[in-house]
Parts: sequence; C-alpha cells; structure tokens
Amino acid sequence: PSANRFGRVSPTTAAHVADEFEALSDAELLILDGGACPVGIESTIVDATRAWPVLLRPGMVTAAQIEAVCKQPLRERDATAPRASGTLESHYAPRAKVRLMDAKPLQAALDLLGTDARHIAVYARTPIKAARGVSVRRMPAEASRSAQELFAVLRELDATGVRLIWVETPPADAAWDGVRDRLVRAAA
Repeated sequence: PSANRFGRVSPTTAAHVADEFEALSDAELLILDGGACPVGIESTIVDATRAWPVLLRPGMVTAAQIEAVCKQPLRERDATAPRASGTLESHYAPRAKVRLMDAKPLQAALDLLGTDARHIAVYARTPIKAARGVSVRRMPAEASRSAQELFAVLRELDATGVRLIWVETPPADAAWDGVRDRLVRAAA
C-alpha cells in the first residue's frame, strides 16, 4: 500500500493506484494487479541497528510479537531514531479533514447538526444514527479487519466530496496500534 503520492491515503487496490496517478499515461505507469491488499495498512517498521529494537512505525505485527522474537523490550522512537516512511505527523490524509472522536460525542454532534451534517461522513464501530444523506460506514470490531479496509474506506468517503470525515477513535489496546497510528496522522 505504498504506491501513493506523498502524504496521501495509501492505495490498497490496483484501482486506487490508477486513481492516484491518473495524470500518467498507460505507457508511463504499469500496474500489476494482485488483488486487494490483504493487510491494508503498511508494515511495522523496527530499527534493528542499535543494541535494542526501536519501534519506528506500528503495523499489524504488534510490539508484543516483536519482543517475543527479540527476547527484549521494544523501545519507542526518540529524537535519535532514523526517519522512516509514514512517520511524519501528518500523513495518510484524504482531502476531507479527518477528526477522531469517541462514539458518544460523535453521535451528539450528529444529533445537534441534524440535516446540516450532509457535508460529513462517518466511520465508526458503534452503530450511529445520522440524518439522511450522511455517509456512514461501519468499522469492523476486529483490528485486523479494520486495518485491511481502512484506506479503502477513507478513499471511498473522501470521493463523496464531504468536507469532514468523523472517525470513532479506535480502542487503546495494542492490536489497534497500527490503525490508530494511521488515523492520528490522517487527522493531523
């Protein structure tokens, strides 16, 4: 899922790549279609050049899994960590502004806006009630399924022309670290 323009939402299908580089001719762009990306978000990146492993970017391989293999604690990146792909504060962003919200405030804001919320799209695990015309997508309850569809859903909602995409904040457990990381960067 790295065939995207800098900072934009990563593609997870050949069609996304074609959309991303639509200005290029068929002679300038060759896309091999191997089907939809089975994981969705980009890989976990670990700096293994020091005496201890350092997590540069979370992905679907969790810190606990890495620690089990390395047999030592995984450290968080610090100022001396090398720059890694996708670690800028703002990255993976659609054209619409992304905002992370807990389910109750998200629902309260939609209720308050009523029919004025048509410029908003929603991606949430919790069932959400919204006015007619508001695009609502249900986020899977499992982190792996959410990771697999995250970028496709952001692209889909962005393509509707909304100005805002409100996303229910993912759970705080380790399985969701990669999804949460991508959403925090998309919202920056």
